[in-house]
Amino acid sequence: MLSTIQVGTVLIDDSPLIARFLGLECEACSGSWSVVKLLDGFALDRKIHAAGWNFFFMAAEIKVVFFGGLGARNIQNAMTRILRKVKQQHFNGLEVTGIVAKRFLGVPYGTVSAHSRHIQQGGRLDGAEARRLSRRDDDWARG
Repeated sequence: MLSTIQVGTVLIDDSPLIARFLGLECEACSGSWSVVKLLDGFALDRKIHAAGWNFFFMAAEIKVVFFGGLGARNIQNAMTRILRKVKQQHFNGLEVTGIVAKRFLGVPYGTVSAHSRHIQQGGRLDGAEARRLSRRDDDWARG
């Protein structure tokens, strides 16, 4: 996983169709997830809307807490846990919205927070079952 994960980073579950259609420059991150390069959530949203698609933002925040400082390893582990949660919900995107170092009684810990995102053609967010089937079709198209 990249050590360049920061607030504003957008990751997509690498669908060759979406990345190719939208002309996105991506870099492999973790499993099937890729970091969208050179675009934050707002710029990516504009690009997706210009192509006639939609980029949904889920209001529910996903937050992971870890012990220790904000080292690359701790952030990577936190992102792996977050990506697992997003994948269970069958969303194909994620935007990192917070990375914060804290202390409690002198013990350092950190939090990484993110919001699920979803790229699709329709103007109404598909239900979980339709998103699951869509992801399965993308997995089939991948090979």
